[in-house]
Amino acid sequence: MTMFYVPTLTQGICVLSEEESMHAVKVLRLKSSDAIVVVDGVGGMYKAIITIAHHKHCAFEITQVMPTIVMPYNLHIAIAPTKNIDRFEWFVEKATEIGVSQITPIICQHSERKILKEDRVQKIIVAASKQSIKAHFPVLHPLCTFEQFVLNNAATQKFIAHCYEYDKKELK
Repeated sequence: MTMFYVPTLTQGICVLSEEESMHAVKVLRLKSSDAIVVVDGVGGMYKAIITIAHHKHCAFEITQVMPTIVMPYNLHIAIAPTKNIDRFEWFVEKATEIGVSQITPIICQHSERKILKEDRVQKIIVAASKQSIKAHFPVLHPLCTFEQFVLNNAATQKFIAHCYEYDKKELK
């Protein structure tokens, strides 16, 4: 069954975004009365039936609330975007697939990339979440400096992965 993302679900008849509607009707050739799965990105996963199959506003009605798994952890990863943006996007995709809760892009001392297209990264998160059948999407925080991240993050445990030749502690 095909999964679609609708960030704001309401009771009764709902409508897919224009981009999702185009994908459903033109690409997948879904019709009225076809079954789909809808996620809201914050843990809700629903079975639904298409009521109106239109390429600009595909309407559906929720028929069942599906149980979702809540992760027993909150993993927040801060990472400096690489010069090659493809590598950063690949990392975001894989981090989403394995269940990271939050991602913060940071600017470090030797960072070459200081600008990030957050809407593109958000689309990658949505696509990776749909592909890996996840109802919880990671939160993408705005780009900040390393110092801002360390000072403003209230995590109880913090670890820094690095490649310098210093004494390192194993995480075992």
